[in-house]
Amino acid sequence: MPTLQVFQPPLVAILRGLEPERAADVGQVLFDAGFRILEVPLNRPGALDCIASLAACAPADALIGGGTMLTHADADAVHAAGGRLMVAPNCNPAVIRHAVARGLLTAPGIATATEAFAALDAGAHALKLFPAEALGVGGMKALISVLPAGTPLWPVGGVTPQSIGPWLRAGATGFGIGSQLFQPGMSLQAVGSAAREFLAAWADAQPR
Repeated sequence: MPTLQVFQPPLVAILRGLEPERAADVGQVLFDAGFRILEVPLNRPGALDCIASLAACAPADALIGGGTMLTHADADAVHAAGGRLMVAPNCNPAVIRHAVARGLLTAPGIATATEAFAALDAGAHALKLFPAEALGVGGMKALISVLPAGTPLWPVGGVTPQSIGPWLRAGATGFGIGSQLFQPGMSLQAVGSAAREFLAAWADAQPR
């Protein structure tokens, strides 16, 4: 199984409410801009159809998966649709272990050290810091101080192009980006423009 570090940049496009009939077009716009990790949350209609459509058109260096994955059945369904990424808002060690066994890369949600270590013990490949806007940079720094060195940590919730720099300087290694990047009904032009803005902010924030 490849590691999540293979898929660069580590910016996850969270496509909540994506319509199946638009999935391929929205995905292509994001791929063209440079995004390589796309997540469709399962708590909206048509999510599995969207995952299948994205997986069919994704470049070889892209990773497609599901979000809001809460059960063993969710992991099975996303895998069957062609997804290879499991993202969740919570830490359920049994679901993490099942997803790993199915061959999915996993990024469960954590907000405490207890959840973080439980997720890592279950085989999580990255930790989704959620909700990031509530925990803040200070909360993330406290977690980093006790986590194993090199643990991938992705703030999710309220991430903007302007906040990427401060999060990265505090130790974040990637991000999940939702409504600032995509909302149902957004034009393809608007999605592409937002995608390029986030990618530019990521590039500008890299150490020189």
